[in-house]
Amino acid sequence: MKLYDSELKVMEILWQEGETAAKDIAAALSKQVGWSKTTTYTVIRKCLDKGAAARREPGFLCRALISREEAQAYATDELVDKMYGGAADRLVASLLSRRRLSPKEIEELKKLVEELR
Repeated sequence: MKLYDSELKVMEILWQEGETAAKDIAAALSKQVGWSKTTTYTVIRKCLDKGAAARREPGFLCRALISREEAQAYATDELVDKMYGGAADRLVASLLSRRRLSPKEIEELKKLVEELR
């Protein structure tokens, strides 16, 4: 399920806070990014329509139906397919060529590669 940046802002609140009233999401996003209540409710509705979140009454309580990990997996798969022709190794090579890794990060990557074998 593709989530746009605006939808991710709503989902981040749900992932962090759990079930949250829409009015509280609107208040948080008003402070964070300056959204109006109407804008926030529109984005919440998009999340509901996509099945990323669910609504419960009373109080227009919202909760996430997908995990952060599921959203990350979809976005990663989409990036690999769109930008790297489906070749995950090309994505990893691109990432590694642009950022210097600490010795700890290198060890973690080695462990991950060994687990995948």
